Amino acid sequence: MTNYLEFEKPLAEIEGKAEELRALARANPDMDVEKEAAGLDKKAADMLKDLYKNLTPWRKCQVARHPDRPHCKDYIDALFTEYTPLAGDRNFADDHAVMGGLARLYGTPVMVIGHEKGHDTKSRIERNFGMARPEGYRKAIRLMEMAHRFKLPVITLVDTPGAYPGKGAEERGQSEAIARSTEKCLQIGVPLISVIIGEGGSGGAVAFATANRVAMLEHSVYSVISPEGCASILWKDSEKMREAAEALRLTAQDLEKLGVIDKIIPEPLGGAQRDRKGTIESVGKALEVMLKDLSKRTPQQLIQDRRKKFLGMGSKGLAA
Repeated sequence: MTNYLEFEKPLAEIEGKAEELRALARANPDMDVEKEAAGLDKKAADMLKDLYKNLTPWRKCQVARHPDRPHCKDYIDALFTEYTPLAGDRNFADDHAVMGGLARLYGTPVMVIGHEKGHDTKSRIERNFGMARPEGYRKAIRLMEMAHRFKLPVITLVDTPGAYPGKGAEERGQSEAIARSTEKCLQIGVPLISVIIGEGGSGGAVAFATANRVAMLEHSVYSVISPEGCASILWKDSEKMREAAEALRLTAQDLEKLGVIDKIIPEPLGGAQRDRKGTIESVGKALEVMLKDLSKRTPQQLIQDRRKKFLGMGSKGLAA
């Protein structure tokens, strides 16, 4: 069953009518409805194309948060072989919002780390909706240190609304853990590639995405704060999230112009949720190309490249 977003409701009606006609035909084999159903299919396809032709930033936020969009575990299961999960921060606990471990990407040994949101109510609660606690960032630091020691490239898959803001997380040093994770990203002498596969929210995302190469899926978003949070702070009204989304310049297209990201990975028409397999394959191909390019560099070149990239960030495209 397709989950439709708010702005896709007219499309839902047309596709629903086409399915109803075909259901009637299955119940009554003598009925010939294929011509009418095909006409509705064409109308739906044209509407889908129009809807996704020029998505507003707020609509892109909705697409990035779609519950059927592939999540970190889906990418790991489909792209990586010999995946061996590694758990715990060796200090407090294992954070299920962050998953990671040793694996192979098309035969190349790597360390993969990512936020996992979950796919149903039970798993979303277990994964804390992809919002990491301090132990999640400390686990990521441990895995990055291991990757550095064994000269393994690091791949991070970012999909989080932000770091968890709970009392316990703050008591255990949330901000310090995020800062240490960001610092570790800048220190390791191996290729570090990050892909924003859904939401890239605040420091919770930067802690994984301070990379040599940062790519985003076409309809992903990446920002210092969510549109709702920004609207609540600036206008004292979370309903002004559409205006906030416009002002934040959080789309992949805006961020590429600003030099914040390096690559946009195209999504299927209608978003990643309409062709999960195709989306995952596109991400895999992009990772393979970026990894091949970075593998030619020395550890010192990789570190200098990363530092230079982030020191100069935002200078590109400011006049746009």
